[in-house]
Amino acid sequence: MNKKSEEFLRIMLDFLPSADDAYRKSIADYGEVLETVIIEDIFMPEIIKLLSEERNINLLENIFKYFEELSNDEDAHLKNIFSITVLEILGNDRSILGTAQKYMGTKTIQLQIEADRALGRI
Repeated sequence: MNKKSEEFLRIMLDFLPSADDAYRKSIADYGEVLETVIIEDIFMPEIIKLLSEERNINLLENIFKYFEELSNDEDAHLKNIFSITVLEILGNDRSILGTAQKYMGTKTIQLQIEADRALGRI
């Protein structure tokens, strides 16, 4: 795992401190940090819940502002992990995706469309 990925996980834990126990348990269970497992199984359910409730608007805005920064990052590994986890999962539910798009920046929307295309959804 590269430094950008480590930073991504740390920042996500800052946004979602309630995920810390599950994060640590995942590392203990697998004996290592599995980025996609942590993002898909720990962070994304929290983000989906935030989007479905749409109560903590400031947190959603901050998370998606950070996602826009990631979408513009030059680190190919991080962008790939972000696309195949976060963006593909957001596209799994059109209602959730519609809510998420209200907070997405232009580059994040573009990457999400590319993720949907890669999966043959559009």
